[in-house]
Amino acid sequence: MSDSDDDVPALSAHTLAALQEFYSETRTGPDQDGAAPDPFAVGAVEEDWRMSQFWYSDETAALLAEEVVREAGEGGRIACLSAPSVYQKLKQGVVEGSDAVSAVVLEYDRRFAAYADDFIFYDYNEPLSLPASVAPQSFDIVLADPPYLSEECLSKVAKTIKYLSKGKVLLCTGAIMENVAKQLLDVKMCSFLPKHNRNLSNEFRCFVNYPSRLPSG
Repeated sequence: MSDSDDDVPALSAHTLAALQEFYSETRTGPDQDGAAPDPFAVGAVEEDWRMSQFWYSDETAALLAEEVVREAGEGGRIACLSAPSVYQKLKQGVVEGSDAVSAVVLEYDRRFAAYADDFIFYDYNEPLSLPASVAPQSFDIVLADPPYLSEECLSKVAKTIKYLSKGKVLLCTGAIMENVAKQLLDVKMCSFLPKHNRNLSNEFRCFVNYPSRLPSG
């Protein structure tokens, strides 16, 4: 975290109040040292297994955030599709260059509506049901983490990705989806091994359609 409060993203009083409300609903209370919780901390919103939510580890969220910032470039736009922990890491002000890009989070979970204009409600069953303000091919990179490991889910999410992205795609999903991902999005598995706060039973990998600089292993 930066030593300067000026680097911390500014939120309206209304948005801060909403964030504090859902934090109190999903966490037991403030940090042990009595400090106010960081509304952008990975895990500030508890995972809900009913919505197939599994947050990345803090390290993985940071590495993915660094990757999309590099690929978006200065002034670039990033769409985090069902990947709120990467959006949160981008907003913490700890990733170099994150202050020079903009990001939105597309999520079915309306708890994330507390992020105000950065939140876009998204139901993968209606892949092109997006607000009129979301123009086609308006994001420099789309990072997507489909909620379910099924061809049906990935096929629908792929439609959204193609609508949103100018070209670059970073897909995070199970290794078993490799062939389907290749067919739908022309992406290739990279060597980076993403990790989650909770161990998943399925091997999880990242797939890209550009020369990635994610670390190996």
